[in-house]
Amino acid sequence: MKVERTFVFADLSGFTNYTAAHGDVEAGKILTRFRAEVRNLAATRGIRVDKWLGDGCMIVSVEQEKAIRFALELQKVCEEVCKPLTVRVGLATGQVLMFQGEDYIGSSVNQASRLCDAAGHNEILVARADIKQLPDGVVENNHPAVELRGLGNVDVVSLSASNLTDTNDTSELWTRSPFST
Repeated sequence: MKVERTFVFADLSGFTNYTAAHGDVEAGKILTRFRAEVRNLAATRGIRVDKWLGDGCMIVSVEQEKAIRFALELQKVCEEVCKPLTVRVGLATGQVLMFQGEDYIGSSVNQASRLCDAAGHNEILVARADIKQLPDGVVENNHPAVELRGLGNVDVVSLSASNLTDTNDTSELWTRSPFST
């Protein structure tokens, strides 16, 4: 079955060197905080943690805007909770094959992964052609094109936000009927 999804690959940049310098226990503490933030933000945004990839993860979203917000919020929160490490992110949207109901096959998955690998410290990369509509407060910044293994030369932008406005108003959800008494 073909579906359109947005994929986010996020990775703790510098994790291997940090582990070598500070040991497994200290690295594990940062990874625990990173995973907790990923779970929390994914739940808040209504998107899914598809899989854990060591010191990274693959996120799947039905809506591109939610994925972009997730990536920017993760980047911001990890500046503090994952210190001294930063997060690098690759994001891609497109038609993919939902394989056996639990996995995805397609160039968008591969592109998001390769963009994550190409991203620098605290950078979110997305192919310019993939952007549908940026959420309010999000800007695209020019970035040199990147050569992605198996995908060729891709025109990309980096994303940043000065002030993200929250569009998930769930604060009164449990006080509305039928949940209120």
